[in-house]
Amino acid sequence: MIHVALVDDQALVRSGISGLLNMTSDIRVVYEASNGVEARALLSPQAHSIDLLLLDIRMPQCSGIDFLQAHAKQLPPTILLTTFDDDEAMLEGIRAGARGFLLKDISLERLTEGIRHVVQGGSLFRPALTERLRDSLLNKATSAQGQTGQNQACAQQRNESNNEKLSARETEILALMAAGLSNAEIANALALSEGTIKNYISNILSKLEVRDRIRAVLRGLESGYI
Repeated sequence: MIHVALVDDQALVRSGISGLLNMTSDIRVVYEASNGVEARALLSPQAHSIDLLLLDIRMPQCSGIDFLQAHAKQLPPTILLTTFDDDEAMLEGIRAGARGFLLKDISLERLTEGIRHVVQGGSLFRPALTERLRDSLLNKATSAQGQTGQNQACAQQRNESNNEKLSARETEILALMAAGLSNAEIANALALSEGTIKNYISNILSKLEVRDRIRAVLRGLESGYI
């Protein structure tokens, strides 16, 4: 059984999420709070049985981001919940140690899949990498290269000629690179060592046939990996 803590300032939202999750066969909401101040009870030794924290980003008194930044090392794996697809909040959350980022309007099936995935050691970031963030990064990367990006036909030809495809983990790391995270921040977000992240990035550069992170991200954008 997966034991979940739910922190959200809207009582109706808490009640709805809690009720739906408690209808599943393997997930139970065992703790609820309305803000980060109340949620400090999760820092007590008695809270160690909690497997995952669902944490609202925007709350009065102490927001989800503030709470996570202050106590990330003491908290269980955390998925941030928000009403809006917010790039800045996503990046702040990742840097603070969140393991996932989901919109509140997702289906119960998507939410339960995400909870199970994170409890098993995974992460949920790629869905929140929005078009605006990708476009901004693409402009910076092409400017740094001093040339325009390849057209879609060329990108497709390059992707087809590359025998080694990126793995799911490599694609995930490439997306976090695109979000501007350092090796240490990626390692923290994915609960891996910095050395492991460096090895993954080395493999990514090799498979994409580029020599640095900027070109890797640009190639990933062109080839449809992110």
